Amino acid sequence: MEQTRQLVDSITRGIQEKKGSHIVVADLTGIDGTICQYFVICQGNSPSQVEAIAESVSDFARKELGEKPVRVVGLENAVWVAMDYTDVLVHVFVPDMREYYDLEHLWDDAQLTHIPDLD
Repeated sequence: MEQTRQLVDSITRGIQEKKGSHIVVADLTGIDGTICQYFVICQGNSPSQVEAIAESVSDFARKELGEKPVRVVGLENAVWVAMDYTDVLVHVFVPDMREYYDLEHLWDDAQLTHIPDLD
């Protein structure tokens, strides 16, 4: 559990490093039948920024904790990149895709933590 928390923190730093914004951490640990323990959701302003954020997340998790994603999908068009770290799923969107899929509200009973943007 502690290692999973550290992974969430490392992922968050990776997002912030590339100016990812509107970061939300959804804690799913208290919900039965979920596919992971945490969702980390954020956005970049363009496909190239989304790609840079995903790369940064990957670098931070690997360098800080030796963690690699099991699977990464969406890099080919980079409007929604999903990174699977088994216990943590990372979603990096462009703004309109994020608004459309509205993942935060799929998990209404999850505890949501909004992380302030770094300016």
